[in-house]
Amino acid sequence: MLAATPTLAQNELSNFSATGRGGVVTTFAPDYQALGINPANLGRQGTSLLSFTVGEVGAGVGSQSLTNSQLKKLIFHANDILTAAERTALVTNLTNSNALNINADVTAFALALTLPPGLGGLAVSVHQRLSGHVALNQNSADIIVNGQNAALVQQYYDAAGNPRSGRTPPLLSAALDGTEMQLALTNEFNVGYGVEVVSVPGVVKLTAGVGYRYIQGVGVADVRAGGGSLSAYSSLSPIFDINYGSLASSPTFNYKSGSGLQPVGTGNGFDLGLAAEVGKVVRLGVAVTDMGSMTWTGNVLTANDQNLKFPQYDGLTNYDVVKSLIDQFGTSGQTLFTYQTAQERRASLPTKLRLGGGIRISELFEAGLDVTVPLNQVAGNLPTTFIGAGLDYKPARWVRLSSGVSGGAGYGLNVPLGLTFVTPVWEAGFSTRSVFGYFSESNPYASLALDFLRFKIGKS
Repeated sequence: MLAATPTLAQNELSNFSATGRGGVVTTFAPDYQALGINPANLGRQGTSLLSFTVGEVGAGVGSQSLTNSQLKKLIFHANDILTAAERTALVTNLTNSNALNINADVTAFALALTLPPGLGGLAVSVHQRLSGHVALNQNSADIIVNGQNAALVQQYYDAAGNPRSGRTPPLLSAALDGTEMQLALTNEFNVGYGVEVVSVPGVVKLTAGVGYRYIQGVGVADVRAGGGSLSAYSSLSPIFDINYGSLASSPTFNYKSGSGLQPVGTGNGFDLGLAAEVGKVVRLGVAVTDMGSMTWTGNVLTANDQNLKFPQYDGLTNYDVVKSLIDQFGTSGQTLFTYQTAQERRASLPTKLRLGGGIRISELFEAGLDVTVPLNQVAGNLPTTFIGAGLDYKPARWVRLSSGVSGGAGYGLNVPLGLTFVTPVWEAGFSTRSVFGYFSESNPYASLALDFLRFKIGKS
């Protein structure tokens, strides 16, 4: 069957049932869960006139190189002191193209309506998205952990930061080749519509859909070094607590101060999709999501290639690697980069192609296959292709079990599991993208999605 592109940085991580079947969602997602996935699913005849939810959440963090104990210290025990041996091991294990991946999704509110026959379906939602991706080479991992004590730095500078005679520091594009540090945090206000466009009874039904989202950008950072070039920019809300030093008073810097999730950018996104039911069993879907762009206007900094300079910090004393990474996006005197202020920065949204196939035997059993293909390399998109196969099974009318297998998108091979309790008007459940990931010492991956307030009212 054809496949689709569920991304861990996309809405299905807050969809607890999709998480339990490994992110397979393009042909499964009903009602408001189709927003950001495949709006054409809204054109199918629903099982209820009205469905809504409040507070559907999901989060995941994983690494293909850190040990389980290292990852848990980074995330849950960042203040634990680093010994010399642990420092060396941390540098070694952070040297990886998927050293750290962090994703979180929250659907604060969503609602879907099945319109009168022939008019399709409509849905709206308020959604928050967080995505982080870290790829480090040996030099960047060493500098993030050890600062001015990193081996590469000491080759070109003495202990006081003076250049060593006869040695010219390398360009960052060469020293950090293969390094990526990306972060994206957004608020999204979505609306989608789907309608049936072709119907041959007993043979095929084809629906089409379109989605639009207004996006508030809370923060973005995108640093990439490779292929002989380096690019870096950031635009971060005051919640990230970045010290901009003298840059804050620059006339070309739109400085945003204060507290909370203040937007520092806005954008518009679009989704297009098609869905087909062949006979009464086979379902197919294709969608392109997150077309559009963001314009970042607050706290915008950019940086270009430059020679390695002497870091103004002597390295970590604890496991707070995440803070050290965030510091690289703008902290005065604490970063590898020399930033320039800017009034704005325009960037594409993380566009994806979604192709999906599934079979629906009855209300009791459905299975499908999705493949994830990012269409650009921007902060918030998948680092690599994602593939998932999953199924839903109802051993009884009141319970649904989900499982499958998935891999890619910066994560290893995982076996998901989900449990949903079902009544005619209410659903609640929880799931994980990886049954063994939280306990596995290699390729650790901790994820959880849950929702206890999903309601369906009326028969369509």
